Amino acid sequence: MSEALNLLAEKRDRAGKGASRAIRREGLVPAVIYGDKTPALAITVDHIALFKMLNTGHFMNSIVTVTVDGKKLPTIPKDVQFHPVTDRVLHVDFLRVSANSLIEVAIPVSYVDEEKSPGMKLGGVLNIIHHELKLKVKATAIPEEIVVSVAGLEVGDSIHLNQIKLPEGAELAHGEHESTAATVIAPSGMKSTADEEADAALAAAASAASAEKKEAEKSE
Repeated sequence: MSEALNLLAEKRDRAGKGASRAIRREGLVPAVIYGDKTPALAITVDHIALFKMLNTGHFMNSIVTVTVDGKKLPTIPKDVQFHPVTDRVLHVDFLRVSANSLIEVAIPVSYVDEEKSPGMKLGGVLNIIHHELKLKVKATAIPEEIVVSVAGLEVGDSIHLNQIKLPEGAELAHGEHESTAATVIAPSGMKSTADEEADAALAAAASAASAEKKEAEKSE
């Protein structure tokens, strides 16, 4: 289960670019809470507290309980806008959620058991296509990560999305069930050897064909 985060906020009445700039000069970040068939709520949050949460690395796939006037509102971050030069947070969108809300979140994937992969023992390299998976889960059951074992994989073997065991109640949010999550590829040295062998076989075949052609011309 992903860690729950808590954030204090205050309602804001001011709107517009000028008001937002004034709010940021006070060390605050303008934000909004919306969704769950409830009117949007404009708020401000402390920039330092928000920055610390962003640095946890799992802010975007965690439940953030925003407390406004003593009322706790469970939310999930949906969008964070940054300044293009300074990377300062300019605005945050929070989506209201309930215990039974189904939401889509991007969950990081951790690949383990590399020492149990025969292909990787031979020097193969794990080529990762999906570093995270977009899942549809209950708001109260967001996994912290998805763990995938590569035990038993030989060079050339792949793991597909439909082979990955997901937490109970979770499902892939997109339709790429057959796509590849990761593949054990041959190391460069092994590739070179294979290429050389292939080139030698082609050269031998060409030489044999040339010899047959010459024999055929002599017989004519």
